[in-house]
Amino acid sequence: MKKQCQQCQAKTDEADLAFICSFECTFCSTCSDHHDFICPNCSGELLQRPRRTRTPLDVSLDQVKKKLFGK
Repeated sequence: MKKQCQQCQAKTDEADLAFICSFECTFCSTCSDHHDFICPNCSGELLQRPRRTRTPLDVSLDQVKKKLFGK
């Protein structure tokens, strides 16, 4: 996931509200609204990006533990 808006460079950390198109162009809420939720790069629809509640490393560690220890 991209960590900043491609238009204004505002931070879009994993837990922040951001919008993406199918090519994963990333925009903050303000810029998405300004573009009427249409990607200025590809003209695709901008949809709310899913939020991550855990880091990819945490998820990977849990998967390894399940495979090794069955928990």
